[in-house]
Amino acid sequence: MPLFLTADEEPHAVFTKRSTGLRRHAGEISFPGGRRDPEDADLSDTALREAQEEIGLARGEVRLLGQLEPTPTWVTNYVIHPFVGLIPAGRVWELSPQEVDAVLELPLRALREGRTRTRMERRGIEFETDAYVVDEHLIWGATARILENLLAQVDELMSRPPPARPQGSPTPSTSRRSS
Repeated sequence: MPLFLTADEEPHAVFTKRSTGLRRHAGEISFPGGRRDPEDADLSDTALREAQEEIGLARGEVRLLGQLEPTPTWVTNYVIHPFVGLIPAGRVWELSPQEVDAVLELPLRALREGRTRTRMERRGIEFETDAYVVDEHLIWGATARILENLLAQVDELMSRPPPARPQGSPTPSTSRRSS
């Protein structure tokens, strides 16, 4: 999951609003990410590739801060492996129109303030869930659980020195998910 600092040092998280044409989770808010491909060296490589494919985030622009706990999904039965990285502010995003309708840059302060419980209905089933609401944006499900973990650990992540990488290894990204 990409993070950036504004000129006044306020951290923001980068989310995608998934394309309404997708079969699963259409129109929902998520972090950039996706399934591991056979050619991906590891899950951080998957994160880099997916972020570049979905929103045009070049691998070299990301400084890995760490990885959060894996987060399972209940409906699709995936395990998401979130990587957190720092990127420069002021990016111009290049969206994959098949996957992404919009990029959202939301301040962590507003996300913390927007934490709530909400009642929802999906596939005819009503349920109550933790969520985050910022302006008209509703973040729920696995994305909300990942965000909760991020908010609990972001100060520690931002204060650590970057991890050492073996020479010749690509710099890991800020995306999420594997299966």
